[in-house]
Amino acid sequence: MEGTPITIARGDGIGPEIMEATLTILDGACAKLDYHEVEIGEKVYLSGHKTGVTTSTLETIRKTEAFLKAPIKTPQGGGFTSLNVTIRSMFGLFANVRPCRAYFPFVDTHHPDMDIVVIRENEEDLYCGIEYQQSPDVCTAIKLISETGSEKITRFAFEYAKRNGRKKVTCFVKDNIMKLSDGLFHKVFDRVAKEYPKIEHDHWIIDIGAAKLAHTPEMFDVVVMPNLYGDILSDVGAQVAGSVGLVGSANIGEHGAMFEAIHGSAPRIAGENRANPSALILASVLLLIHIGHTQEATTIHNAWLSTIEEGVHTYDIFKEGISKEKVGTQEFASAVVDRLGRMPKQLKPVCYNTASPKGRFPSLARRKEGLRKLVGVDLYVYAKKSLDLFEKEVSRQDFKPFELDMITNRGAQVYPNGARETFCVDQWRIRLMSSDKCTQRSIVDLLKKVTESGWDIIKTENLYTFDGEPGYSSAKR
Repeated sequence: MEGTPITIARGDGIGPEIMEATLTILDGACAKLDYHEVEIGEKVYLSGHKTGVTTSTLETIRKTEAFLKAPIKTPQGGGFTSLNVTIRSMFGLFANVRPCRAYFPFVDTHHPDMDIVVIRENEEDLYCGIEYQQSPDVCTAIKLISETGSEKITRFAFEYAKRNGRKKVTCFVKDNIMKLSDGLFHKVFDRVAKEYPKIEHDHWIIDIGAAKLAHTPEMFDVVVMPNLYGDILSDVGAQVAGSVGLVGSANIGEHGAMFEAIHGSAPRIAGENRANPSALILASVLLLIHIGHTQEATTIHNAWLSTIEEGVHTYDIFKEGISKEKVGTQEFASAVVDRLGRMPKQLKPVCYNTASPKGRFPSLARRKEGLRKLVGVDLYVYAKKSLDLFEKEVSRQDFKPFELDMITNRGAQVYPNGARETFCVDQWRIRLMSSDKCTQRSIVDLLKKVTESGWDIIKTENLYTFDGEPGYSSAKR
């Protein structure tokens, strides 16, 4: 019988070592997999591919059932793009799943009962990577949150809870400040939650929620949040549970899946046979569950738990008085293989009976399109001037048929009724509203008028209302 085709990549730094350890265990468990190996990461970056992946590699990933990836090194600066972000967005891997479980007393933690799953939206938010330097002093990044993307991830979180016997789903956002973007995510979460009455749900503002997760993680079960928050707090959750080196990650979409460790390539210990392969091993367990090889997933995970509780540890989690044997990367893999078929005695054993959805996601709700009306425009202007001088320049300008509504600097309102103590930089926002019917043409005519007056327009943002509600933020006063 032919194996299920999967793509594998050995990555950079410690990647080749921990991948070899993981493959040793998969082979020892007789997992029926057909490996298609590809090259990704630093070598590919340096050969001229700024995404760290070639077209042929992407085609291999497309043709296989899943992608098991070791950590890679993303060069800093120089226009290089994160390979993870590229693959997640290209293949629509919208859901990132990171289980954070304590293994006390065998792995040190202050929270022995911790068992949470962080589900992170994977395609949107600041990770879209849409950034601009608008002036010598100011860079901006677009935080993109869509209703569709929010619904996909919140539905996934509730479906995950339902399929895995979880009792509660919690949403983390910052919608007391970002009322439109994070507010949309929260609104969609509340709407979806009503469709799952048997599952508890609650919401926390991200700052206090993060503090609670770090201090009292036992109060959470499944936690869902936008991309950036999820990236940060899944690492926090992993470390609070015991170690970032013990958490695997699944990236799931309707047309593919990628599995990886959540840690980096750790080049400082590369080639020393010291790295802990556990995160990639557990990522491979998630992969096996996803493709329906649940028996092999159960066998490997229980063997890994048995290895941990019998005190066979790599250097990063080794602790005198608890650990029994300090081993290297490959020796740890051999220890897991030796325990295949064994059940842990103290740690809770696992039993995987059903595969993950593999594309069978609930359909999105059909929403009625509201009335969308163009009502004005925000002009972002570069001007290295004082507030007094800039305000005088603006007041002399003829904006008809638009009316000057306000001027802000870094979001703070400086006109009208601004405070002279407000510190200003060289990027200004001028909000102009139209009492008549506002059109794209009237905005174009306005731009022509103000640029002919010598203004340096660096960005424009059209202002809309939706069913009469403003689709734009007010200023900080």
